[in-house]
Amino acid sequence: MMELLNEFLSGSVAWGVLLTLAAFALGALVNRVTGKAFFNPLLGAVFVIVFLSVCGISYADYKVSAAPVNYLLLPATVALAIPLYEKLDLLKANAAAIIAGISVGTLVSLGSALALALALHLTQEQYATLLPKSVTTAISMDVAAELGGIAALTGAIVILTGIAGSLLAETVCKAFHITDPIAKGVGIGTSAHAVGTSKALQMGEVEGAMSGLSIAVAGVLTAVLCPVFVSLID
Repeated sequence: MMELLNEFLSGSVAWGVLLTLAAFALGALVNRVTGKAFFNPLLGAVFVIVFLSVCGISYADYKVSAAPVNYLLLPATVALAIPLYEKLDLLKANAAAIIAGISVGTLVSLGSALALALALHLTQEQYATLLPKSVTTAISMDVAAELGGIAALTGAIVILTGIAGSLLAETVCKAFHITDPIAKGVGIGTSAHAVGTSKALQMGEVEGAMSGLSIAVAGVLTAVLCPVFVSLID
């Protein structure tokens, strides 16, 4: 039975796309039924893992078939510039504070990964896999691959980071009495990329716009600084 299924899938060009969409739909259904923020639609990735494992299909084959979805990551990220454009005057008035906040947030993200690597005695490959954890998958997976990390595992870590950031965003803001919408958006976008930005958009237009900007700037800074940080561990 599995051999027949594998033959069918190998002859279908878009099965990876269909599987990805089905997994997301399943995740969205679970999220809607449970009403719990923890059950983020992105957890539908677990369904993909189970399906590939049960059917004995390699990740490489799935990645090739699901490539069209991967191609959409970059334009989807760029589209986050739309709410930012609508708040352009606010950005100009607070440019220095925003850039400083994103820069510090990026350094804290990279520094925390370095601290974990030293504390847990991670190899350079493991460290390179973990390092770009706080930026969107469109950037993080390529950065990890270039540095000798495991790109697929980086993708999973990035998703979990985003979900954790989305869940904790409001709690952290309340705990530290962060009330300024710009500060909220910068913090969420820098630490929890696109998943966090979806939460920021729910919190307000300004939060969403600043979070979208943070994704782009933090992604560029991370790509530039990662080679420096990864060299700190032999």
